Amino acid sequence: MRKPYAFLSFVLILSSCIMVNPVVEEVVAPILLETVEVEAELLEYQPAETKVNNLQHTRLDIAFDWEKHHLLGAATLDLNPYFYATNRLQLDAKGFDIHQVAIETDSGRFALEYSYDNRVLDIILDKTYSRIETYRIYVEYTSKPDDLPIGGSDSIVSDRGLYFVNTDSTEANKPTQIWTQGQTESSSCWFPTIDSPNERTTQEMYISVDEKYKTLSNGELIYSNFNGDGTRTDYWKMDQDHPPYLFMMAVGDFAVTEDFWVNSKGDEIPVNYWVESEYGEFADDIFGATPEMLTFFSEKLNYDYPWQKYSQVVVRDYVSGAMENTTATIHGEFLNATDRDLLDGNNEGIIAHELFHHWFGDLVTCESWANLPLNESFATYGEYLWEEHKRGQDAADLAMMHFRENYFNEALYDPKNLIRYYYDDKEDMFDSHSYEKGACILHMLRRQVGDEAFFLSLNKYLVTHEYQDAEVHNLRLAFESVTGADLQWFFDQWFLGKGHPKLDVGFEYQLIDSTLSPMTITINQTQQDALFRLPLTVEVVFEDRIETFDWLIEEMEFHSTDYVSGKPLWINIDPDHDLLAEISILYSLDQNLQRFAAGGDLFSRLYPLEEIMMAEAIPEDKRVKFNALLLAALCDPHKEVRLAGLDLISNFGTADDRIRQQTNALMDDKETEVAAEAMLTMITAFNQKDEKRYIEALGDRSYRIMAAGLDGLSLLNPQLALARAKALEKEEKPPLIQAVSSLYANHGNPSHDAYFKNIMKNGDSYETYLATMNYSTYLYNQGGVTLEEGVTYLEAQMASDEMLASYSARIALSLIQRELSMDLELLEEENVERKASLTTLINKIAAIILTGS
Repeated sequence: MRKPYAFLSFVLILSSCIMVNPVVEEVVAPILLETVEVEAELLEYQPAETKVNNLQHTRLDIAFDWEKHHLLGAATLDLNPYFYATNRLQLDAKGFDIHQVAIETDSGRFALEYSYDNRVLDIILDKTYSRIETYRIYVEYTSKPDDLPIGGSDSIVSDRGLYFVNTDSTEANKPTQIWTQGQTESSSCWFPTIDSPNERTTQEMYISVDEKYKTLSNGELIYSNFNGDGTRTDYWKMDQDHPPYLFMMAVGDFAVTEDFWVNSKGDEIPVNYWVESEYGEFADDIFGATPEMLTFFSEKLNYDYPWQKYSQVVVRDYVSGAMENTTATIHGEFLNATDRDLLDGNNEGIIAHELFHHWFGDLVTCESWANLPLNESFATYGEYLWEEHKRGQDAADLAMMHFRENYFNEALYDPKNLIRYYYDDKEDMFDSHSYEKGACILHMLRRQVGDEAFFLSLNKYLVTHEYQDAEVHNLRLAFESVTGADLQWFFDQWFLGKGHPKLDVGFEYQLIDSTLSPMTITINQTQQDALFRLPLTVEVVFEDRIETFDWLIEEMEFHSTDYVSGKPLWINIDPDHDLLAEISILYSLDQNLQRFAAGGDLFSRLYPLEEIMMAEAIPEDKRVKFNALLLAALCDPHKEVRLAGLDLISNFGTADDRIRQQTNALMDDKETEVAAEAMLTMITAFNQKDEKRYIEALGDRSYRIMAAGLDGLSLLNPQLALARAKALEKEEKPPLIQAVSSLYANHGNPSHDAYFKNIMKNGDSYETYLATMNYSTYLYNQGGVTLEEGVTYLEAQMASDEMLASYSARIALSLIQRELSMDLELLEEENVERKASLTTLINKIAAIILTGS
């Protein structure tokens, strides 16, 4: 499972931390909550599901009532008692109409007694069965997912399991589709099963649909029967067992691009890409790296991709980012792309994430949701491995930076154990701990044992537990078996504990003579959580050499005094940047200039630039060195360093003509993100007034460059930008939505209200988010009737079933309230009428937010 969008974590952090108070004297603003300690005993222990009956095989016969959004199903299940003899079977079945429950024998089908509470189908078997006996249950039912209550989480925003999209064709430019989403326990919303991650079954699925639609499911399409009434029945067979939450089905008018991959035995494995017809010619551009990924992961793990095919399908209105259904991954519509879209970046990280799940999650599955990191941490680390292989260490380092940032942001307000058996809801497991923190921990484990041992251990884990469920101790035992080392301390500290080290580093040096002088390094652990055991490397950098110290830190306050010759320039704590820790060490401006000049990995080049950005100003006597740093940053091979250099120019300015020329050259950078930023920097930092260049940019093939052209025009000539923006409204691409809505927010008039509402009504989640954020500024600037009507519109948006639309509306209202509250404070006391109207509106907004919270 891939979380919906990278920006979502930020949105949720912000929205969950907005404090709303109807008392108008207080200004409402987003704030960060203090770290909250959660006592485990206040939460419920969440064990793995007890195995009473073992599900061996599942056959589903499926048809649809498209008008009612019903699935008409018959399930035939082969089971046996797991260990203890039993005469009872409980199946998860949510919101069904149950028409028949029977036992199937050689003599026929015989009705069974059962009870049903709309969630669990409790069946009394015809006799008591022992664990060596298999029995077959038949259930005829109707699934009614739209009648189920709405649930879900930040990552999976709905848990109804089965979804009908535009079946009445009333939504323009949207295809008719049916698709499923089983994680966490939503497969039981469309077929009766034992809906637990530690259950596994083979499957057959007979799907009857109108002849005009294609179907996709797990395993292989064995045949299709045309029924003579305009319908067709497709028979899909999956003869390798896997968990019920990974069952999938997709129905629609898809364009299918056929590809293949050859495994180490020479077998050709079908690899297919399913997209809407308008994106069919670009399917290879979107997914074409998949066969190379299959080869890379198979060789890295020394374990061939274990399934009989691999398909990827893009659907509309998906309730998550993507889902690793065995042999058939579903992606959200944000993966739809043309060759123009792909000029501004691809989604290979998501593709790699879901593919890596087919080893970690599908082949070996977490035994309980408490052990979810065994699925998600590995899949996230798969993104890192792919970047490292395909684009080099800088690209991998950038991925690791993002993992750390996402985790640190979450840990700031909600620290918790990685593997956690205590939680309120299983959906709570889908967070930046299970994903990004776990990936960082796997990286540390790799560095701890070395590359060869790391990948041998992963192979050991996969081979030992293939087609089974596992818990974190199984992973530890695999590593210990390969390495011979006792790694309990590592797993206890990182996988079973919470928090991370926060290191306050001190460095003192006293120059006594030219031979040996004392150097003292102190490292204090300041985190509130338990003491961490840290194998730590420290580099001391001199003019002519680097001296390395390897320490094992096992106390809260550590110090070491050594005698060295020469004057140290600076020290590097964890120079390979492997440790998941917040390290506080004070560097001077000179030291940061030197650190950047020394080069090294991406961390070593970016971190000094980020620290310089925090300075209040650049002293004039440092300008020559600073300009040299800027020039080097703008010429760096990695885009993030070039972007950081442009940020430094915007923050501190420069009169160096060489830097102006290089910034101008970056307007044609191959990375459109850099080129777009350079275009704006030329205006803001170098006062370039070349309107023609920005008008030309509006015709570029890159949507990001087009957006930068409009942003530039809005700075140079807002009225001309407004005139040009009208033609761009139909280009509903995120960069242009951001640029157009920002222009209208700051320079628009009441007529532009319709543009915002159209995007918020018809755009996808990300587009809605972008438009809503700028809509708050637009409404505040417009004031009057437009503002009051807009507040009412946002109130309706807060009630939306679409999570991000609802959260975005809430944030927008909070931002409006904050600005109005600030206006209120600045009003003169005698302005009684204006104060009264503002007070009324502020309190109205506050009441809406509180009600919606």
